[in-house]
Amino acid sequence: MKAEIVAVGTELLLGQIANTNAQWMSERLAAIGVDVLHHQVVGDNLDRIVEALRVASGRADVVLVTGGLGPTDDDITRDALAVLLHVGLEFHPEIETVLREKFASFGRGAMPENNLRQAEVPVGARYVVPTRGTAPGIVADLRDGTRVYAMAGVPLEMVEIMEGTVLPELAAAAGPSTLVSRVLRCTGIGESRVAEILTDLFDASSNPSTAYLATGGEVKIRLSAKAATAEEADALIAPLADEIRRRLGDVVFTSTDESLEEAVGRLLRASGRTLCFAESLTGGGLGARITAVPGSSDYFAGSAVVYTVEAKERILGVSRETIDAWGVVSEACAREMAARARKAFGSDVALAVTGSAGPESHGGAGPGTVWLALDADDTTHARLLIAPGERVRVRRWTEQAGLDLVRRYLEGAVLPTSNRPI
Repeated sequence: MKAEIVAVGTELLLGQIANTNAQWMSERLAAIGVDVLHHQVVGDNLDRIVEALRVASGRADVVLVTGGLGPTDDDITRDALAVLLHVGLEFHPEIETVLREKFASFGRGAMPENNLRQAEVPVGARYVVPTRGTAPGIVADLRDGTRVYAMAGVPLEMVEIMEGTVLPELAAAAGPSTLVSRVLRCTGIGESRVAEILTDLFDASSNPSTAYLATGGEVKIRLSAKAATAEEADALIAPLADEIRRRLGDVVFTSTDESLEEAVGRLLRASGRTLCFAESLTGGGLGARITAVPGSSDYFAGSAVVYTVEAKERILGVSRETIDAWGVVSEACAREMAARARKAFGSDVALAVTGSAGPESHGGAGPGTVWLALDADDTTHARLLIAPGERVRVRRWTEQAGLDLVRRYLEGAVLPTSNRPI
C-alpha cells in the first residue's frame, strides 16, 4: 500500500513551525507495512490545496492530510476536499451538539459561532469526532478508489485520530505486513567510502533495502525489510548486517542504533571501568555527551575543562616545560593532560583533547589541528586529528574521534595514530 502525506499550513512554508507530524506519521505507517513515498507541504490556498490533493491521489492508495480543519477563515482543507469530491459541504447538527458540550466543559463561556464551520463535512464523507480538540477528522473515498484521511494539525489531535482510526483501518487493509529497520552506525569513515565498499550490496538488495545518512561525524546505514512478521523481517536483515560489519570492520561501533556515547557507556559498564576527560577545545562537550546517557554516574568520574594555558597548569598541573617546549596543541601536552586527569579523578581511563577549533590559529597550530591522548593502566596512546571545516564541525569531530578512541581501547581494537578520512 502506497501512502502520501500532505501537510497544510502557510506557517510550515514560512518555517515558523517544523513539520513534526509527517515524521511521526511516517514512522507509524512504516511499522504496519505502509510505504510512504511522498511528503507535500502546501499553504492555506484553496486552489493549491486541491492541486496537492489531486497530485497525491493520483500516485498513492491513501492520502493523509494534516492541518486546515480549524474554525477560522484560513482553515479550508474541508472545502478543498469538497472540491476534489465534486460535492458540497453538509452541516451535521450532531457535531454542533458535541462542540457546544465541549465548550461548556471548558468553562470559557459561549462557543464562538465560527466554530460551527467544524460541523461541516463534504457530502458522503465520514467524520470522526475527537476526544481532544474540536476538529473532527474526515474520511473520504475518491472515485478512483483512493482514500483520504484529513486530521487536525495540532499534534495531539492528529495522534488521536491516527491511533484510533487511521492506523487500525490501514493495518487491516494492508494485511499482515510489517517493516523493520536496523541501523548500523560508523565513525572515522566517510559516506562515499562506505558506499564504495558496499555498492554491490546496495545494488543487489531490494528487500532488505540499504540507505545511507551522514551526520555529525558519523555514517548511518539503515537496513529495512518488509515481511509478514517482525521476526521474518529480522531474519532477512541479519545476514546483510553481518556482511556489512565484516566488510567495514571496526569503524562500525553499533548495530543497534545507539549513540557513540551510549556504546562507550555500555563497554565501560561491562568492563567495570571508569572514565574521565581533560578537555580544552571541546569546552565540556565530551562531558555533556557522556552524562546525557542515563546511568552514566556508574562509570564517569568527571571532566576537567582547561581552556586556557593557565588552567592547564593550575588545574591539571601540566608542566611549564612541556608547554614552552611543545605548545598546548601538541602530543606532549595531550599526553600529560590525560595522565594528570586520570590521577586527579582516580579513574581507570582518561581521555584528553587539545587543539585549535578555529577560525584563527591557536597555540601555533592551524585551525582544525587536534591532539587526542588516552591514558590507562596498560596503555598510553596519542593521535593527531586534522578536522577541516568550521568551528562547530571541528569540535564535533573531535568529540567523535575522542569517544571512538575510548571505544576502540575498550574493545581491544586497533588505535589510530594519525588522521583518518572522515
